[in-house]
Amino acid sequence: MFLLRDVSPADLSDLQEAAAHLDSVNLPDDREALARIIDRSRRSFSGELPLAERCFVFVVADQTVGKVVGTSMIFAQHGSRRAPHVYFDVIEEERYSETLDKHFSHRLLRIGYNYKGLTEIGGLVLRPEYRHHPEQLGRLLSYVRFLHVGLHRGLYRDEVVSELMPPLEADGTSLLWEALGRKFTGLSYQEADRLSQANKEFIRALFPQDPLYATLLPAAVQELIGQVGPETKGVERMLREIGFDYASRIDPFDGGPHFHARTDDITLVRHLGRARVAAGPPPAGAPLRPLLVGRERTGAPPYLRAARALCPESAPGAGKDGTLALPPDVARLLEVAPGDEVAFLPLGSASAQTT
Repeated sequence: MFLLRDVSPADLSDLQEAAAHLDSVNLPDDREALARIIDRSRRSFSGELPLAERCFVFVVADQTVGKVVGTSMIFAQHGSRRAPHVYFDVIEEERYSETLDKHFSHRLLRIGYNYKGLTEIGGLVLRPEYRHHPEQLGRLLSYVRFLHVGLHRGLYRDEVVSELMPPLEADGTSLLWEALGRKFTGLSYQEADRLSQANKEFIRALFPQDPLYATLLPAAVQELIGQVGPETKGVERMLREIGFDYASRIDPFDGGPHFHARTDDITLVRHLGRARVAAGPPPAGAPLRPLLVGRERTGAPPYLRAARALCPESAPGAGKDGTLALPPDVARLLEVAPGDEVAFLPLGSASAQTT
């Protein structure tokens, strides 16, 4: 059994083992930084932080070995007057000369800033040995964030963005940064990316504010603009399935594409269901469908517990009496009893599996 829940201080060592497989700005392979991230998440779930500063971190734990094996996170608000969300708009411009009878299509990059803020999802990491698991753990880690958005819509902005990783060199070098950003800042890609998390002043001060013609960049660099890296293709497919689209915007450092959606248009947010736990398990022989089922509590962590469950295929509307029949092992994992309220998201179409 796998349990999804909010991260706790006891997860620090496991979280660092997972972070070593990504070592990103959101999830660095740095024990002290991860401890701060865990504390920020704890204070976000408890309501101690202002809305604009909240970052919710979720983990999936393999109950068999008692170990956290993956994580994901969601920033309630990314971008403010002090630290705006920065991006390059990707603009297509056409030029034609009647005299020469020549037509050209140019791609322009224009820096932009969002000061009002939007919600950002990121930090999804799963240990390699748990990828392609039958339980679809990566999908569960991604979906649990939208379960929380649906339950707490007022905490989140009206637009959600996901910044996907582009193709990088084997050593982590960004060819776009080397061709563009380094020339204007004198910083390495890693230095600039980490600095920008706390201070974006250097971007506004040093980056050109006028549109840049990508046509002037090396052809190999032009081809990377807006491209999704091979290890992120699965994330792209999942995002498109639930209502996200390419925003024609890229990260100004590495050229990774931004995918976005209106929060209320995301299918998972729209299809969030609520029900009371039924008195008994699913009836024998009933057609079942996979759901992500979660329950919340207040006052003490874990504030959210969730798990994959095979439930009667009528579950998207819950039972006629407003109840949801849970397998006994899932009910024990979620620590719920008959009559307790749970929330759920569909994970796929109805299956022929039976109890």
